[in-house]
Amino acid sequence: MRGGAWRRLPVIFATLVLLIPGCFGSNEEIVSGNDWADGFSYIDDPAGFTGEDRIRPFNVSHPNPSLNESWGNTSWAVFGNLEGGNCCEHYLAATEWGWILNFGGEYPTWSEDRGHTWQQWMPPVLQDLNCRTPKITVPGQEGLGEGSIIQTTTGDIIAMGWFPYPSSSGGDQFYAFFWDADEEDWTWCYNRLTEPFYDRSWQMEIVGPIDAGAPYGSGEWASLVISNFWHQSSNRGGQMSTDGLNYYYFEFPDRDEQLDVMEVDLIAENLEMSWDYTKPHKEMRGFPVPSGGAYFPNFFNDGGDAFLDTSLNWWRATTVGGESLPSEYCAFDSSAHLHCIVNSGLLFEHMISTDGGETWKNQTYDLTGEASEIEEWEFHSNGMLDLFVLNVRYQSSEGPDIDIAWHVREYSESLEPDSLTFLGLGDLDATSGAGQDIRFDFASMTILPDGGSVIAYHDSSDPDPLFGLELFLPDSYASINA
Repeated sequence: MRGGAWRRLPVIFATLVLLIPGCFGSNEEIVSGNDWADGFSYIDDPAGFTGEDRIRPFNVSHPNPSLNESWGNTSWAVFGNLEGGNCCEHYLAATEWGWILNFGGEYPTWSEDRGHTWQQWMPPVLQDLNCRTPKITVPGQEGLGEGSIIQTTTGDIIAMGWFPYPSSSGGDQFYAFFWDADEEDWTWCYNRLTEPFYDRSWQMEIVGPIDAGAPYGSGEWASLVISNFWHQSSNRGGQMSTDGLNYYYFEFPDRDEQLDVMEVDLIAENLEMSWDYTKPHKEMRGFPVPSGGAYFPNFFNDGGDAFLDTSLNWWRATTVGGESLPSEYCAFDSSAHLHCIVNSGLLFEHMISTDGGETWKNQTYDLTGEASEIEEWEFHSNGMLDLFVLNVRYQSSEGPDIDIAWHVREYSESLEPDSLTFLGLGDLDATSGAGQDIRFDFASMTILPDGGSVIAYHDSSDPDPLFGLELFLPDSYASINA
Protein backbone atom coordinates (compact mmCIF):
# COMPACT_ATOMS: atom_id res chain seq x y z
CA MET A 1 0.00 0.00 0.00
CA ARG A 2 2.86 2.38 0.77
CA GLY A 3 5.06 1.43 -2.14
CA GLY A 4 4.89 0.18 -5.68
CA ALA A 5 7.03 0.24 -8.79
CA TRP A 6 6.88 3.38 -10.87
CA ARG A 7 6.37 3.02 -14.58
CA ARG A 8 8.52 5.49 -16.47
CA LEU A 9 8.81 6.02 -20.19
CA PRO A 10 12.04 7.11 -21.83
CA VAL A 11 12.79 10.79 -21.70
CA ILE A 12 13.23 10.85 -25.48
CA PHE A 13 9.68 9.63 -26.06
CA ALA A 14 8.23 12.10 -23.58
CA THR A 15 10.12 14.99 -25.10
CA LEU A 16 8.94 14.10 -28.61
CA VAL A 17 5.35 13.90 -27.42
CA LEU A 18 5.60 17.31 -25.81
CA LEU A 19 7.28 19.12 -28.66
CA ILE A 20 5.41 17.71 -31.66
CA PRO A 21 2.10 19.59 -32.07
CA GLY A 22 -0.95 17.40 -32.53
CA CYS A 23 0.03 14.43 -30.40
CA PHE A 24 -2.19 15.41 -27.51
CA GLY A 25 -3.37 18.83 -28.65
CA SER A 26 -2.29 21.91 -30.53
CA ASN A 27 0.59 24.05 -29.28
CA GLU A 28 1.00 27.75 -29.89
CA GLU A 29 4.26 29.70 -29.92
CA ILE A 30 6.36 26.69 -28.93
CA VAL A 31 9.89 27.82 -28.13
CA SER A 32 12.40 26.00 -30.29
CA GLY A 33 15.34 24.60 -28.40
CA ASN A 34 13.85 25.28 -24.98
CA ASP A 35 15.09 22.67 -22.51
CA TRP A 36 12.13 22.80 -20.13
CA ALA A 37 11.38 19.08 -20.66
CA ASP A 38 14.95 17.85 -20.10
CA GLY A 39 15.17 15.52 -17.13
CA PHE A 40 11.42 14.86 -17.11
CA SER A 41 9.48 11.76 -18.10
CA TYR A 42 6.05 10.23 -17.68
CA ILE A 43 5.64 8.47 -14.37
CA ASP A 44 2.63 6.71 -15.86
CA ASP A 45 1.88 5.92 -19.51
CA PRO A 46 -0.99 8.19 -20.58
CA ALA A 47 -2.21 5.42 -22.88
CA GLY A 48 -2.74 3.19 -19.85
CA PHE A 49 -5.66 5.24 -18.54
CA THR A 50 -9.19 4.25 -19.49
CA GLY A 51 -12.22 6.48 -19.86
CA GLU A 52 -13.47 8.97 -22.44
CA ASP A 53 -11.26 12.07 -22.71
CA ARG A 54 -9.29 10.85 -19.68
CA ILE A 55 -6.01 12.22 -21.03
CA ARG A 56 -5.92 15.89 -21.96
CA PRO A 57 -3.18 18.31 -22.98
CA PHE A 58 -2.36 21.16 -20.59
CA ASN A 59 -0.15 23.94 -21.84
CA VAL A 60 3.16 24.69 -20.10
CA SER A 61 4.52 28.22 -20.45
CA HIS A 62 7.05 30.70 -19.20
CA PRO A 63 6.21 31.51 -15.56
CA ASN A 64 5.70 35.18 -16.44
CA PRO A 65 2.21 35.14 -17.99
CA SER A 66 2.63 38.58 -19.55
CA LEU A 67 5.24 37.14 -21.93
CA ASN A 68 2.67 34.75 -23.46
CA GLU A 69 5.52 32.33 -24.20
CA SER A 70 4.26 28.78 -24.62
CA TRP A 71 6.76 25.96 -24.18
CA GLY A 72 4.61 22.97 -25.12
CA ASN A 73 1.99 20.57 -23.79
CA THR A 74 1.97 17.87 -21.13
CA SER A 75 -0.64 15.18 -20.75
CA TRP A 76 -2.67 15.09 -17.52
CA ALA A 77 -5.26 12.52 -16.46
CA VAL A 78 -8.64 14.18 -15.79
CA PHE A 79 -11.43 13.07 -13.45
CA GLY A 80 -14.87 14.30 -12.42
CA ASN A 81 -17.92 13.62 -10.26
CA LEU A 82 -17.59 9.84 -10.46
CA GLU A 83 -14.29 10.16 -8.61
CA GLY A 84 -15.70 11.85 -5.54
CA GLY A 85 -16.93 15.30 -6.56
CA ASN A 86 -20.30 16.98 -6.76
CA CYS A 87 -21.97 19.72 -8.79
CA CYS A 88 -19.74 22.46 -7.57
CA GLU A 89 -16.40 21.31 -6.14
CA HIS A 90 -13.84 18.68 -5.21
CA TYR A 91 -12.20 18.42 -1.80
CA LEU A 92 -8.78 16.92 -2.60
CA ALA A 93 -6.09 15.54 -0.32
CA ALA A 94 -3.39 12.85 -0.41
CA THR A 95 -1.69 10.41 1.93
CA GLU A 96 1.98 9.78 2.52
CA TRP A 97 1.56 6.28 1.06
CA GLY A 98 0.19 7.64 -2.21
CA TRP A 99 -3.60 7.62 -2.08
CA ILE A 100 -5.54 10.38 -3.81
CA LEU A 101 -8.43 11.40 -1.53
CA ASN A 102 -11.59 13.25 -2.54
CA PHE A 103 -14.61 14.21 -0.43
CA GLY A 104 -16.31 16.69 -2.72
CA GLY A 105 -19.51 14.67 -2.70
CA GLU A 106 -21.27 12.27 -0.36
CA TYR A 107 -18.64 9.76 0.76
CA PRO A 108 -14.87 9.30 1.17
CA THR A 109 -13.47 8.40 -2.24
CA TRP A 110 -9.91 7.41 -3.01
CA SER A 111 -7.51 5.87 -5.50
CA GLU A 112 -4.59 3.68 -4.46
CA ASP A 113 -3.03 3.45 -7.95
CA ARG A 114 -2.74 7.02 -9.24
CA GLY A 115 -6.26 7.26 -10.58
CA HIS A 116 -6.53 4.00 -12.51
CA THR A 117 -9.16 2.63 -10.13
CA TRP A 118 -11.31 4.29 -7.48
CA GLN A 119 -13.02 3.17 -4.29
CA GLN A 120 -15.78 4.70 -2.22
CA TRP A 121 -16.76 3.92 1.35
CA MET A 122 -20.45 4.09 2.27
CA PRO A 123 -21.44 3.76 5.92
CA PRO A 124 -23.05 0.41 6.75
CA VAL A 125 -26.42 0.26 8.51
CA LEU A 126 -24.86 0.08 11.98
CA GLN A 127 -22.27 2.53 13.22
CA ASP A 128 -19.21 2.09 15.43
CA LEU A 129 -19.91 0.69 18.89
CA ASN A 130 -18.14 3.67 20.48
CA CYS A 131 -20.54 6.25 19.02
CA ARG A 132 -22.30 8.31 21.68
CA THR A 133 -25.44 8.99 19.61
CA PRO A 134 -27.50 5.95 18.48
CA LYS A 135 -28.25 5.97 14.77
CA ILE A 136 -28.79 3.60 11.87
CA THR A 137 -28.52 4.63 8.25
CA VAL A 138 -29.76 3.41 4.90
CA PRO A 139 -26.50 2.86 2.98
CA GLY A 140 -26.29 5.03 -0.10
CA GLN A 141 -29.60 6.74 0.68
CA GLU A 142 -28.40 9.60 2.88
CA GLY A 143 -29.11 12.09 0.10
CA LEU A 144 -26.89 14.69 -1.54
CA GLY A 145 -23.93 15.69 0.59
CA GLU A 146 -20.44 17.10 0.84
CA GLY A 147 -17.53 16.74 3.22
CA SER A 148 -13.91 17.23 4.15
CA ILE A 149 -10.94 14.89 4.50
CA ILE A 150 -7.29 15.03 5.62
CA GLN A 151 -4.50 12.75 6.84
CA THR A 152 -3.16 13.24 10.36
CA THR A 153 0.52 13.22 11.33
CA THR A 154 -0.07 9.76 12.83
CA GLY A 155 -1.26 8.31 9.52
CA ASP A 156 -4.97 8.21 10.32
CA ILE A 157 -7.55 9.81 8.02
CA ILE A 158 -10.16 12.12 9.54
CA ALA A 159 -13.22 13.12 7.53
CA MET A 160 -16.79 14.31 7.90
CA GLY A 161 -19.85 14.34 5.69
CA TRP A 162 -22.84 16.65 5.83
CA PHE A 163 -26.17 15.52 4.37
CA PRO A 164 -28.45 18.58 4.41
CA TYR A 165 -31.57 17.36 2.64
CA PRO A 166 -34.40 15.11 3.89
CA SER A 167 -33.84 11.48 2.97
CA SER A 168 -34.72 7.98 4.14
CA SER A 169 -31.89 8.34 6.66
CA GLY A 170 -32.98 11.73 7.99
CA GLY A 171 -32.05 15.34 7.23
CA ASP A 172 -29.34 17.86 8.15
CA GLN A 173 -27.01 15.08 9.29
CA PHE A 174 -23.34 15.19 10.36
CA TYR A 175 -21.56 11.86 9.81
CA ALA A 176 -17.99 11.47 11.06
CA PHE A 177 -15.82 9.13 8.97
CA PHE A 178 -12.55 7.75 10.32
CA TRP A 179 -9.86 5.56 8.76
CA ASP A 180 -7.75 3.96 11.47
CA ALA A 181 -4.11 3.48 10.44
CA ASP A 182 -3.75 0.50 12.78
CA GLU A 183 -6.89 -1.26 11.61
CA GLU A 184 -6.59 -0.03 8.01
CA ASP A 185 -10.35 0.26 7.85
CA TRP A 186 -13.17 2.82 7.89
CA THR A 187 -15.86 3.38 10.48
CA TRP A 188 -18.47 6.07 11.13
CA CYS A 189 -20.57 7.84 13.75
CA TYR A 190 -23.60 10.09 13.57
CA ASN A 191 -23.23 13.37 15.44
CA ARG A 192 -25.91 15.75 16.64
CA LEU A 193 -25.82 19.20 15.11
CA THR A 194 -25.87 22.17 17.44
CA GLU A 195 -26.65 24.53 14.60
CA PRO A 196 -28.52 24.13 11.29
CA PHE A 197 -27.09 24.47 7.80
CA TYR A 198 -23.55 23.37 8.52
CA ASP A 199 -22.40 24.18 4.97
CA ARG A 200 -19.12 23.02 3.43
CA SER A 201 -16.74 21.97 6.17
CA TRP A 202 -13.05 22.69 6.60
CA GLN A 203 -11.09 20.28 8.77
CA MET A 204 -7.69 20.12 10.42
CA GLU A 205 -5.64 18.20 12.95
CA ILE A 206 -4.75 19.74 16.32
CA VAL A 207 -1.36 18.18 17.03
CA GLY A 208 -1.26 16.26 20.32
CA PRO A 209 -1.07 14.50 22.53
CA ILE A 210 -4.32 16.16 23.62
CA ASP A 211 -5.31 16.28 27.28
CA ALA A 212 -8.50 18.32 27.60
CA GLY A 213 -11.39 18.48 29.99
CA ALA A 214 -14.88 17.16 29.42
CA PRO A 215 -16.43 16.54 27.02
CA TYR A 216 -13.40 16.32 24.72
CA GLY A 217 -11.06 14.05 26.67
CA SER A 218 -7.65 12.86 25.51
CA GLY A 219 -6.14 11.50 22.33
CA GLU A 220 -3.12 11.38 20.03
CA TRP A 221 -4.59 14.41 18.25
CA ALA A 222 -7.83 16.32 17.96
CA SER A 223 -9.91 16.90 14.84
CA LEU A 224 -11.46 20.35 14.38
CA VAL A 225 -14.25 20.89 11.85
CA ILE A 226 -15.69 24.31 11.08
CA SER A 227 -18.56 25.47 8.90
CA ASN A 228 -17.50 27.71 6.05
CA PHE A 229 -20.74 29.70 6.25
CA TRP A 230 -21.15 30.08 9.99
CA HIS A 231 -17.51 30.52 10.92
CA GLN A 232 -16.64 33.12 8.32
CA SER A 233 -19.93 35.04 8.51
CA SER A 234 -20.52 35.16 12.27
CA ASN A 235 -17.51 33.50 13.96
CA ARG A 236 -19.58 30.63 15.30
CA GLY A 237 -17.61 27.72 16.64
CA GLY A 238 -16.89 24.33 15.20
CA GLN A 239 -16.95 20.68 16.22
CA MET A 240 -14.07 18.99 18.08
CA SER A 241 -13.21 15.30 18.46
CA THR A 242 -10.30 13.43 20.02
CA ASP A 243 -11.21 10.08 18.46
CA GLY A 244 -12.31 11.14 14.96
CA LEU A 245 -15.83 9.82 15.57
CA ASN A 246 -17.56 11.67 18.40
CA TYR A 247 -17.70 15.44 17.97
CA TYR A 248 -18.73 18.13 20.45
CA TYR A 249 -19.45 21.79 19.92
CA PHE A 250 -16.33 23.93 20.31
CA GLU A 251 -16.30 27.70 20.76
CA PHE A 252 -13.90 30.12 19.12
CA PRO A 253 -12.96 33.31 21.02
CA ASP A 254 -14.59 36.59 20.13
CA ARG A 255 -12.65 38.46 17.46
CA ASP A 256 -12.13 41.38 19.85
CA GLU A 257 -11.36 39.30 22.94
CA GLN A 258 -8.28 40.21 24.98
CA LEU A 259 -6.84 36.85 25.97
CA ASP A 260 -3.54 36.17 27.69
CA VAL A 261 -0.61 36.13 25.25
CA MET A 262 1.54 33.08 24.57
CA GLU A 263 4.79 33.07 22.63
CA VAL A 264 4.55 30.06 20.32
CA ASP A 265 7.72 28.37 19.10
CA LEU A 266 7.24 27.90 15.37
CA ILE A 267 10.79 26.68 14.78
CA ALA A 268 10.69 23.06 13.69
CA GLU A 269 13.21 20.48 12.52
CA ASN A 270 13.35 16.81 11.57
CA LEU A 271 9.67 16.64 10.70
CA GLU A 272 8.22 13.38 9.43
CA MET A 273 7.05 12.85 5.86
CA SER A 274 3.46 13.03 7.11
CA TRP A 275 3.81 16.81 7.44
CA ASP A 276 3.55 17.05 3.66
CA TYR A 277 -0.05 15.76 3.89
CA THR A 278 -1.52 17.46 6.98
CA LYS A 279 -2.02 20.92 5.48
CA PRO A 280 -5.72 21.79 5.74
CA HIS A 281 -7.59 23.67 3.05
CA LYS A 282 -6.51 27.30 3.17
CA GLU A 283 -10.01 28.43 4.20
CA MET A 284 -9.42 26.75 7.56
CA ARG A 285 -7.19 29.82 8.09
CA GLY A 286 -5.06 27.92 10.55
CA PHE A 287 -2.40 25.21 10.60
CA PRO A 288 -1.09 22.43 12.86
CA VAL A 289 1.98 23.32 14.96
CA PRO A 290 4.76 20.69 15.17
CA SER A 291 5.31 21.21 18.90
CA GLY A 292 1.58 20.74 19.53
CA GLY A 293 -1.67 22.61 19.05
CA ALA A 294 -2.75 24.80 16.14
CA TYR A 295 -2.07 28.39 15.08
CA PHE A 296 -4.57 30.83 13.56
CA PRO A 297 -2.78 33.88 12.07
CA ASN A 298 -4.54 37.26 11.90
CA PHE A 299 -7.53 35.80 13.74
CA PHE A 300 -8.43 38.88 15.78
CA ASN A 301 -9.87 42.08 14.38
CA ASP A 302 -6.73 43.99 15.36
CA GLY A 303 -4.58 41.61 13.29
CA GLY A 304 -3.42 39.53 16.24
CA ASP A 305 -2.88 35.79 16.03
CA ALA A 306 -4.62 33.03 18.03
CA PHE A 307 -3.25 29.76 19.35
CA LEU A 308 -5.08 26.63 20.46
CA ASP A 309 -2.99 24.55 22.86
CA THR A 310 -3.02 20.81 23.56
CA SER A 311 -5.49 21.32 26.42
CA LEU A 312 -7.79 22.96 23.85
CA ASN A 313 -7.47 26.38 25.49
CA TRP A 314 -7.34 29.59 23.46
CA TRP A 315 -4.59 32.23 23.67
CA ARG A 316 -3.55 35.33 21.85
CA ALA A 317 -0.29 34.38 20.17
CA THR A 318 2.96 35.76 18.84
CA THR A 319 6.11 34.14 17.55
CA VAL A 320 9.01 33.76 19.98
CA GLY A 321 10.22 37.13 18.73
CA GLY A 322 6.89 38.79 19.44
CA GLU A 323 5.76 38.93 15.81
CA SER A 324 2.45 38.15 14.12
CA LEU A 325 2.44 36.09 10.95
CA PRO A 326 1.93 38.01 7.70
CA SER A 327 -1.14 36.14 6.45
CA GLU A 328 -4.09 33.98 7.50
CA TYR A 329 -2.89 31.40 4.98
CA CYS A 330 0.16 29.53 6.29
CA ALA A 331 1.34 25.92 6.67
CA PHE A 332 4.38 23.77 7.46
CA ASP A 333 5.75 20.97 5.31
CA SER A 334 8.21 18.20 6.17
CA SER A 335 11.23 20.40 5.43
CA ALA A 336 10.16 22.55 8.44
CA HIS A 337 9.72 25.56 6.19
CA LEU A 338 6.77 27.70 7.17
CA HIS A 339 4.95 28.89 4.04
CA CYS A 340 2.60 31.88 4.01
CA ILE A 341 0.68 33.37 1.08
CA VAL A 342 -0.51 36.97 0.92
CA ASN A 343 -3.09 37.89 -1.73
CA SER A 344 -3.71 41.54 -2.46
CA GLY A 345 -5.74 42.37 -5.55
CA LEU A 346 -4.02 40.71 -8.50
CA LEU A 347 -0.78 40.07 -6.61
CA PHE A 348 0.31 37.04 -4.63
CA GLU A 349 3.33 36.94 -2.37
CA HIS A 350 4.80 33.59 -1.39
CA MET A 351 6.85 33.81 1.81
CA ILE A 352 8.94 31.15 3.57
CA SER A 353 10.59 31.17 6.97
CA THR A 354 12.99 28.74 8.65
CA ASP A 355 13.21 30.61 11.95
CA GLY A 356 9.66 30.44 13.18
CA GLY A 357 8.32 33.46 11.35
CA GLU A 358 10.96 36.00 12.41
CA THR A 359 12.50 36.53 8.96
CA TRP A 360 11.19 35.74 5.50
CA LYS A 361 12.17 35.16 1.90
CA ASN A 362 9.51 36.15 -0.60
CA GLN A 363 8.45 35.90 -4.24
CA THR A 364 5.76 37.98 -5.95
CA TYR A 365 3.32 36.68 -8.57
CA ASP A 366 1.65 39.40 -10.64
CA LEU A 367 -1.42 38.87 -12.81
CA THR A 368 -1.84 42.54 -13.69
CA GLY A 369 -2.85 42.83 -17.33
CA GLU A 370 -3.95 39.19 -17.46
CA ALA A 371 -6.71 39.12 -14.84
CA SER A 372 -9.58 41.41 -13.91
CA GLU A 373 -10.05 39.68 -10.53
CA ILE A 374 -9.01 36.60 -8.58
CA GLU A 375 -11.76 33.98 -8.27
CA GLU A 376 -10.23 31.18 -6.18
CA TRP A 377 -6.76 29.99 -5.19
CA GLU A 378 -4.92 27.37 -3.14
CA PHE A 379 -1.33 26.28 -2.48
CA HIS A 380 0.55 23.19 -1.40
CA SER A 381 4.16 22.24 -0.78
CA ASN A 382 6.13 19.03 -0.43
CA GLY A 383 9.23 19.34 1.73
CA MET A 384 10.63 15.94 0.77
CA LEU A 385 10.72 17.02 -2.87
CA ASP A 386 11.47 20.72 -2.25
CA LEU A 387 8.37 21.54 -4.32
CA PHE A 388 5.82 24.34 -4.04
CA VAL A 389 2.73 24.78 -6.25
CA LEU A 390 0.40 27.80 -6.35
CA ASN A 391 -2.95 27.24 -8.06
CA VAL A 392 -5.02 30.27 -9.09
CA ARG A 393 -8.35 30.62 -10.87
CA TYR A 394 -8.81 34.14 -12.18
CA GLN A 395 -11.28 36.08 -14.26
CA SER A 396 -9.35 36.94 -17.38
CA SER A 397 -9.35 40.43 -18.83
CA GLU A 398 -11.07 38.93 -21.88
CA GLY A 399 -13.89 37.33 -19.86
CA PRO A 400 -13.56 33.57 -19.17
CA ASP A 401 -12.03 32.11 -16.02
CA ILE A 402 -8.51 30.74 -16.36
CA ASP A 403 -7.03 27.97 -14.17
CA ILE A 404 -3.27 28.01 -13.72
CA ALA A 405 -0.58 26.42 -11.57
CA TRP A 406 2.91 27.76 -10.93
CA HIS A 407 5.52 25.11 -10.06
CA VAL A 408 8.51 26.09 -7.94
CA ARG A 409 11.05 23.29 -7.85
CA GLU A 410 13.86 23.45 -5.26
CA TYR A 411 12.13 26.35 -3.53
CA SER A 412 14.66 26.19 -0.68
CA GLU A 413 17.28 27.47 -3.15
CA SER A 414 15.11 29.94 -5.07
CA LEU A 415 11.46 30.95 -4.83
CA GLU A 416 11.31 31.87 -8.51
CA PRO A 417 8.76 29.68 -10.33
CA ASP A 418 10.04 27.27 -12.97
CA SER A 419 6.92 27.02 -15.11
CA LEU A 420 3.27 27.99 -15.48
CA THR A 421 0.69 25.34 -16.44
CA PHE A 422 -2.73 26.23 -17.87
CA LEU A 423 -5.30 23.68 -16.73
CA GLY A 424 -8.16 22.94 -19.08
CA LEU A 425 -9.61 25.06 -21.85
CA GLY A 426 -9.98 28.33 -19.98
CA ASP A 427 -13.29 29.02 -21.70
CA LEU A 428 -15.89 29.12 -18.91
CA ASP A 429 -17.14 31.83 -16.57
CA ALA A 430 -18.15 30.12 -13.30
CA THR A 431 -19.08 31.62 -9.94
CA SER A 432 -19.11 30.27 -6.40
CA GLY A 433 -22.23 30.10 -4.27
CA ALA A 434 -25.74 28.69 -4.29
CA GLY A 435 -28.05 29.82 -7.06
CA GLN A 436 -25.37 30.24 -9.73
CA ASP A 437 -25.96 28.57 -13.09
CA ILE A 438 -22.31 27.51 -13.42
CA ARG A 439 -20.58 26.88 -10.10
CA PHE A 440 -17.00 26.44 -9.02
CA ASP A 441 -17.15 26.99 -5.29
CA PHE A 442 -13.51 26.74 -4.24
CA ALA A 443 -10.04 25.78 -5.36
CA SER A 444 -8.60 22.49 -4.12
CA MET A 445 -5.29 20.73 -4.69
CA THR A 446 -2.70 18.39 -3.24
CA ILE A 447 0.68 16.89 -4.14
CA LEU A 448 1.35 13.14 -4.21
CA PRO A 449 4.53 11.60 -2.76
CA ASP A 450 5.89 11.15 -6.29
CA GLY A 451 5.53 14.91 -6.94
CA GLY A 452 2.43 14.81 -9.10
CA SER A 453 -0.02 17.62 -8.45
CA VAL A 454 -3.75 16.96 -8.23
CA ILE A 455 -5.68 20.17 -8.97
CA ALA A 456 -9.36 21.05 -9.38
CA TYR A 457 -10.44 23.20 -12.34
CA HIS A 458 -13.48 23.83 -14.54
CA ASP A 459 -14.01 24.32 -18.25
CA SER A 460 -16.76 23.79 -20.83
CA SER A 461 -15.90 20.13 -21.40
CA ASP A 462 -18.03 19.15 -18.40
CA PRO A 463 -21.02 20.76 -16.64
CA ASP A 464 -19.35 20.18 -13.26
CA PRO A 465 -15.83 20.86 -11.94
CA LEU A 466 -13.02 18.46 -12.85
CA PHE A 467 -9.60 17.72 -11.42
CA GLY A 468 -6.37 16.91 -13.17
CA LEU A 469 -3.55 14.54 -12.20
CA GLU A 470 -0.04 15.48 -13.28
CA LEU A 471 1.91 12.73 -15.08
CA PHE A 472 5.06 14.37 -16.47
CA LEU A 473 7.56 14.72 -13.61
CA PRO A 474 11.26 15.27 -12.90
CA ASP A 475 13.27 12.05 -12.98
CA SER A 476 15.07 13.19 -9.83
CA TYR A 477 11.92 12.65 -7.77
CA ALA A 478 12.25 8.88 -8.25
CA SER A 479 15.65 8.81 -6.55
CA ILE A 480 14.42 11.02 -3.69
CA ASN A 481 11.55 8.61 -3.04
CA ALA A 482 13.65 5.48 -3.50
